Amino acid sequence: MHPSVHSRLPGVGTTIFTVMSAAAAEHKAVNLGQGFPDFSPPARLVDLVTEHLRAAHNQYAPMAGVLGLREAIAAKVARRYRRCVDPIDEVTVTAGGTEALACAIQALVHPGDEVVVLEPAYDSYDPVVALCGGVVRRVPLLRPHFSLDWEALSEALSSKTRLLIVNTPHNPSGACLAVEDLDRLANLLRDTAIWLVSDEVYEHMVYDGRPHQSVHSHPELAARSIVVSSFGKTYHATGWKIGYCVAPRVVTTEVRKIHQFLTFAVATPLQHAIADFMSEHPEWETELPIFYQAKRDRLCQLLAGSRLRFLPAAATYFQLVDYGAISDLGDVAFASQVLTQAGVALIPTSAFCVDAPRDERLLRICFAKSDETLVSGAERLLRL
Repeated sequence: MHPSVHSRLPGVGTTIFTVMSAAAAEHKAVNLGQGFPDFSPPARLVDLVTEHLRAAHNQYAPMAGVLGLREAIAAKVARRYRRCVDPIDEVTVTAGGTEALACAIQALVHPGDEVVVLEPAYDSYDPVVALCGGVVRRVPLLRPHFSLDWEALSEALSSKTRLLIVNTPHNPSGACLAVEDLDRLANLLRDTAIWLVSDEVYEHMVYDGRPHQSVHSHPELAARSIVVSSFGKTYHATGWKIGYCVAPRVVTTEVRKIHQFLTFAVATPLQHAIADFMSEHPEWETELPIFYQAKRDRLCQLLAGSRLRFLPAAATYFQLVDYGAISDLGDVAFASQVLTQAGVALIPTSAFCVDAPRDERLLRICFAKSDETLVSGAERLLRL
């Protein structure tokens, strides 16, 4: 007799991103689906990694992160958002933004606690809440601009609510919270015991001259928030899996209790290299929006003659397109058809929802790709 396995996540399978990337490889399709660049990190950053490998920075880093990197993060937060944070007690380096999110949720959520999630939502939120024994309350964002539904959000909050998760800039839509939204959010949470997790991994990809409105820059919200960021996104190095979170000391203590038994620490030479690069090239963060806006505009220009309808994304490196003029198929079926018949991998937006609108016909395109990849993918999409 063999012991049985009772899944703690019986409703969870392989993510749509992994599925579509594997299918793209199988069909030799152009992969505009999964959110990763197909170009290299900055050459100087790669050189710095080599330098630190040769400098014998190859053993365990401090559990909370290399102090030099935490100091560089604190300096960045002060420079960009005018928030003073303690690199020793309020900054934790993690194995990507996803681990930071997992640690934050597990640090705060207990069995029976409710967590409010705004849909569409990154697919890691719900499973971690489930592992904690928490209950997810979903609030749909308002179409077509994916703005907050303040009435629905207010109704979703209760004495059982432990945590609210926001994502700005938002994946998959590219929508961003405005200053007015942060003020209104502060008013909504002011007399509650609700913590806020702000997923800001696309903070340096906001376009058309708009600034990123971070929770860091709102003192009242920052005092009750865990803000998550990603070096993988910022430096075109998603495979390095280096992220971080900034939070008040009382919750950072709990986050680190989880972190030390998930990964303990992340790659030491990478941390040293990023710290050095941040010091040498602080301008990278201000130049990145220009770089990605050019890619967004290139993609939109290439698709201008297609039957896909869209408004240029306000942020992130994703562009939503409406294919309703082409097909009445649901987005999963149509994405499969585009993959097999047109040879392009895209992501159905229903993958970000439990209850996606039935009449929604949206796919997500990743434009963090070389010009060659964008041109090749667009030529195929023009045939639809």
